[in-house]
Amino acid sequence: MLYAILVAVLVSLDQLVKYLVRANIALGETVGFIPGLLGLTYVQNTGAAFSSFSEHTWLLTLISAIVSLVIVVVLVKGYIRHPAGKTIMSVILAGAVGNLIDRALFGYVTDMFQTLFMRFAVFNVADICVVCGGIAFCIYVLFFYDRLEKPDGTDSADR
Repeated sequence: MLYAILVAVLVSLDQLVKYLVRANIALGETVGFIPGLLGLTYVQNTGAAFSSFSEHTWLLTLISAIVSLVIVVVLVKGYIRHPAGKTIMSVILAGAVGNLIDRALFGYVTDMFQTLFMRFAVFNVADICVVCGGIAFCIYVLFFYDRLEKPDGTDSADR
């Protein structure tokens, strides 16, 4: 239940920020947010990271739906048991669902955060969840999975 609340809060935050950007910033316009660091630029991204696969929005929508479903199954079936792992998977799920909602409703993802100190892709709250969650999941699997997910009394070589 706690993890469902986390997903709901993050998806709601993502959708609220996207709504506020669509309602208050003209497409392509940039407004100051954090001087010298971050601006808000309204972009409609029909692709994935760095606008890749922009001609295949339907495929990205399908992939987002499948990934979201797989993560839900992993969480519900208890394949990841430790709270840290469940939290990480919930953050990734929130990001996938946040962008899935945009793709399904609008045919594009609303992006808004633009770094001002370096040239980088414009991104959104859902992207932050997916990227940070993905990095955290890699660290979790590489360094903590065996210790935290291994059933008591078994050795990783026994599996």
